[in-house]
Amino acid sequence: ILKSSSPTLTLFGESDFFLKEIEGFMNDDSVPTVTKNFVYDPEGDILFLKRLLNEDPFQLPLMDLKLAEESKAKSSFKEPPELELKELSSHLKYAFLEDSNKLPVIIAKNLKDVEREAPINVLKSYKRAIAWKISDIKGIDSIFYTHKILMEDDYKPAIQTQRRVNPKIHDVIKKEVTKLLDA
Repeated sequence: ILKSSSPTLTLFGESDFFLKEIEGFMNDDSVPTVTKNFVYDPEGDILFLKRLLNEDPFQLPLMDLKLAEESKAKSSFKEPPELELKELSSHLKYAFLEDSNKLPVIIAKNLKDVEREAPINVLKSYKRAIAWKISDIKGIDSIFYTHKILMEDDYKPAIQTQRRVNPKIHDVIKKEVTKLLDA
């Protein structure tokens, strides 16, 4: 608005330049204004939007959504996985929610017996809420977190040996790399 009438946008002393520009814009009939004849009618607006949505010519075709088959993976709280426990810092230790070293959690080492048992009891009572592995998360189909590598039926996997640089140019490459690193 303002750029078309005054490219420099300089004020002329104490003039009402900006007010006059805004007033001129609002009175211009070539510019459609939404605020003219505005009536607040939330119920009518909702009905209008519903009608627009129902009459949408680009509506997507209805899809037949089938219930996903239940994954056959057993939950880890019924059959806990065998885990390889890593060495922890000196102030931490493992506590287990099940007997025989199943369902590990990490707690502080310097806790008293009462302080240690309280969080472990809470975790035991809510152990179904903890996703010990991805298949424990309800509502996530295994298709989303697994993939297949499609190969031909007669494909045989092979291990390739590591390739080496030609010994004749090995020194040249080494000098070039060190020169680039030093630069």
